[in-house]
Amino acid sequence: MPSFPSDIEIAQAARPRPITEVAAEIGLGADDLDLYGKYKAKVPLELSGRPARGRLVLVTAVNPTPAGEGKSTVTVGLTQALRRLGKKAVLCMREPSLGPVFGVKGGAAGGGYSQLLPMQDINLHFTGDFHAITSAHSLLSAMMDNHLTHGNSLDLDPRRITWPRAIDMNDRALRHAVIGLGGVANGFVREEKWVIVPASEIMAILALSTSYADLEERLARIIVGSTAGASKKPVRAGDLKASGAMALLLSDAIRPNLVQTLEGGPAFVHAGPFGNIAHGCNSILATKTALALADIVVTEAGFGSDLGAEKFFDIKCRFGGLKPEAAVLVATVRSCKMQGGADKKQLATEDLGALERGLPNIAKHIENVRQFGVQVVVAINRHFADTDRELKMVQDFVEKLGAPVALTEVFAKGGAGGEVLGKAVLAALDKGGAKFQPLYATELPIKDKIDTIVRKVYGGDGADYTPSADKAIEYLQSIGLGQTPVCIAKTQYSLTDDATRLGRPTGFRITINEVWPAAGAGFIVAKAGEIMTMPGLSKEPSAEKIRKLPSGEVVGLF
Repeated sequence: MPSFPSDIEIAQAARPRPITEVAAEIGLGADDLDLYGKYKAKVPLELSGRPARGRLVLVTAVNPTPAGEGKSTVTVGLTQALRRLGKKAVLCMREPSLGPVFGVKGGAAGGGYSQLLPMQDINLHFTGDFHAITSAHSLLSAMMDNHLTHGNSLDLDPRRITWPRAIDMNDRALRHAVIGLGGVANGFVREEKWVIVPASEIMAILALSTSYADLEERLARIIVGSTAGASKKPVRAGDLKASGAMALLLSDAIRPNLVQTLEGGPAFVHAGPFGNIAHGCNSILATKTALALADIVVTEAGFGSDLGAEKFFDIKCRFGGLKPEAAVLVATVRSCKMQGGADKKQLATEDLGALERGLPNIAKHIENVRQFGVQVVVAINRHFADTDRELKMVQDFVEKLGAPVALTEVFAKGGAGGEVLGKAVLAALDKGGAKFQPLYATELPIKDKIDTIVRKVYGGDGADYTPSADKAIEYLQSIGLGQTPVCIAKTQYSLTDDATRLGRPTGFRITINEVWPAAGAGFIVAKAGEIMTMPGLSKEPSAEKIRKLPSGEVVGLF
């Protein structure tokens, strides 16, 4: 592999434009910005209410390797390429979580010469949005336990509390805990768990809210548990009189953040739900703001088309009234080889046999995008170790499926390496004919919606349910949550709920082992297989290599 500077080295060598200049490019003046230093700004919520002028393009991917396939990098690179092609293009991405930054995967601001600036700030505390979400989440937890201590007039059953606590860090010791120890003065002894902040329902609410009033209404609908006895009446944040203060804590966090690409183009980075355990999309407010200010808006959704893209189409677009016209499917030689059974440690070695066996995975993801009525373009995201024979095999396979395909080198070459992809996307938009529609009607019973996703998106034969999941579905339907979208939490590495079943499996069923309400967000969550809402750190986490030198230079951040 040739020598190449690290992401943080590239970012530190860049000379970003003042964010006021970036904002002026999309028609925003100084009065439209609340500055967070020279290179970051919050923009007003009112911008999202302007008429949409732009066309929406989604970036999704195949099932990834543990390191990811460069979806964020392609999102940035494509936007840079469209600007080079003379288009007024803006991107919308999610904010990174500190858990992956200090864990294994690293940051989420793109990479190489297709990343966002200021990269260091975006990957760390940024404008404080995650901290505000953590505080709002913690306030509700504290008010709930305080209510139990002072009489419990709502008759909240401590054994039926479903609201966890949250922290933005990978910390496996917090998956299962006991709180309230130490006597009467310390509250009730009960079991508790923590989730990582991207899995917090408040994160989903922030990403799906369309106004401050909508935010407060959604927060009030959060279900924290149910009453004692046979009735099991849901107890909500509004019953605890917590929603007003929670919304106030989020009054700045709800406003989209404006930053820039490495090539100086405007970018909105806002909200950060994970795609495997949440709905995996940036905020509706940021996307609608961009659509009001640009001709083309490029956004991304977490992991593959079976996770983030399905939830983007069925949840975000439904709630936001969005009409995507095209989607870029990021594919890599490395992912195909892993899906074909290659050893994860040998993905940099040419293996045409494994590559050929893994190609059907791409075909299924192409089918997934097409069934939503959206034009699809495949971007082969080139890695330094890819050979010409491997790249040609992937390209030939995609062309036989009738999908436009472009070799993409945005990591190494920035926007210049994405111009072929940019032209393919423009051609897909010019082709027209896109008739976007969600996959299912929300009026269907919960199990029918899950069955539709399993059969049409995963390619399986249906779902089975544990007794507890069956009871939860029956209860959710009884309290009026049967007619909401479904957010399935499952592994990102397979189309199934088993991370070891690779390629394009058939004849399988998935097992739904937990179902819970996200009443404020407006959907229910169905958990399939072994998927955790609180990750853990690896044996050698990235945090061990991250530090600030006496010179002020940051090292180890990628």
